[in-house]
Amino acid sequence: MSEMPPDARPAETYAEVEDALLSRWPESRLDPTLERIEAFTELLGEPQRAYPVIHLTGTNGKTSTARMIETLIRAVGLRTGRFTSPHLESMTERIVIDGEPMSDEEFVRAFNDVAPYTHLVDAEHDHPLSFFETVVGMAYAAFADAPVDVAVVEVGMGGAWDATNVADAQVAVLTPIAMDHEKYLGDTVGKIAAEKVGIIKPGSTVITAVQLPEVAAQIVARAAEVGATVAREGLEFGVRSRVPAVGGQMLSLQGLRGTYDEVFLPLYGAHQGQNAALALAAVEAFLGGDEPLAEDVVKDAFAEVTSPGRLEVIRRSPTIVLDAAHNPHGAAALVDALEDSFVFSPLIGVVGVMADKDYEGLLATLEPVFAHIVCTQNSTERALPAAALAEVARGIFGQDRVSETRSLVEAIDQATTLAEAGGVFGESLGSGGVLVTGSVITVGEARHVLRHRGDGV
Repeated sequence: MSEMPPDARPAETYAEVEDALLSRWPESRLDPTLERIEAFTELLGEPQRAYPVIHLTGTNGKTSTARMIETLIRAVGLRTGRFTSPHLESMTERIVIDGEPMSDEEFVRAFNDVAPYTHLVDAEHDHPLSFFETVVGMAYAAFADAPVDVAVVEVGMGGAWDATNVADAQVAVLTPIAMDHEKYLGDTVGKIAAEKVGIIKPGSTVITAVQLPEVAAQIVARAAEVGATVAREGLEFGVRSRVPAVGGQMLSLQGLRGTYDEVFLPLYGAHQGQNAALALAAVEAFLGGDEPLAEDVVKDAFAEVTSPGRLEVIRRSPTIVLDAAHNPHGAAALVDALEDSFVFSPLIGVVGVMADKDYEGLLATLEPVFAHIVCTQNSTERALPAAALAEVARGIFGQDRVSETRSLVEAIDQATTLAEAGGVFGESLGSGGVLVTGSVITVGEARHVLRHRGDGV
């Protein structure tokens, strides 16, 4: 008798579901076909057709923008589903209904609802369903069961061949597109954009951030090909003004339907103001009509927005900030936000990266703001060893400004000690801070440690 697949029996605990999902193809493995996910969703009854979809792609800012869209849509009284990836601490964070991540019990139930069909798909294809394809199927089915009025869906990687793209979005949102995932998506921004514009579907509305010329050309060409309407940041909508404020920033936003002044956003950085403009335009496009949204609804919604792991202050005295920047484009936005909203003397970096990222470019971008960097690594197999990262860092920062340790906990403790001893760097005592960055997984593991040992804010 053949051995039963690891997820053939109904799971009883979150740990069992986690094991079953992780036994599948890893999330980082991209196979350019929608055949498996299409077969999967067909067996599930095409749940992604049961509700309209707002689909997001881009290089950075997708998760924050998705959270803003979700919060604003809920504020006008609609029920939402949100799918984002990767997660920070728990897989349950990926599937959110009515603003709440699934509980462990709900996640187990969602898995058990689709698990029998995974084996049917596995048996009919050369490769089994991947981790990501399975979770996408879980999310789409859970949203249909809820049911939701709209699903806000972030791609995993790319666009055209991403498993989420079995849905036909009414609104496609494109955050800034830059170099990332070159191994999978292409070695030029134009090639990467060609993959990402695949989420633009016939008759949809495209909400796009300011893009490089070669990216903008791809968006316009795809929109013309499928008969989509394009709204561009800086032309049809955008940030009219932005002033840093205590705990975030004050915005004046130009939407597609109206102007919204004195909007407080409790997130830091000009890039988050840009994300807010994208989110507002996406919601206006989705709701349709000519009238602007109620000003108090917009203000109340944006004031509630959170984005864990994105310039998140997780501890005070000294201040520890978490940011999931993992490529040079994201690091540049991070540096701008630090200079815009924080004053640290000194700022100590804790950096752990994935081996397949442009970590040299990331380090070079961060160098001007770090007095010292502690190179470390997260727990995954894809992590670049701390020693290898430190070797590269010494070439950028110099020998004296680099430390290394494989232990993320030890790295945070070292950085905290250095931040508190500001005089070592010729700075005033007690004004130092720590920034943990380099990877979503590094930030997630740091967040878990700091929250569970009582160091959180």
